[in-house]
Amino acid sequence: MLKDIKPQLPEVKFNKNGYEIRTEVLDMAKGLITEEYHSKFQGWELSTKKDEKTGQVITTVGMPEFPGLDKVLEAAEKMYAFVNTGAGKK
Repeated sequence: MLKDIKPQLPEVKFNKNGYEIRTEVLDMAKGLITEEYHSKFQGWELSTKKDEKTGQVITTVGMPEFPGLDKVLEAAEKMYAFVNTGAGKK
């Protein structure tokens, strides 16, 4: 049985098409935005104070708003524009 199995090398793709590049940029933007949110949330969590009797949160610092699709797309557009124009051009 093992004689019938031929070892295969993985398919190597050097060039990505536009859809693959945009998908990766969108994924990077999503990761960046959610990481930023989680950092802000952890900072908020550490700075909150609770009432000892009721357990209610008493703080003047507002909780960060979870980023929606608009924030992710905005970051992705900025990143994609950077990829298209390069670092030196604006």
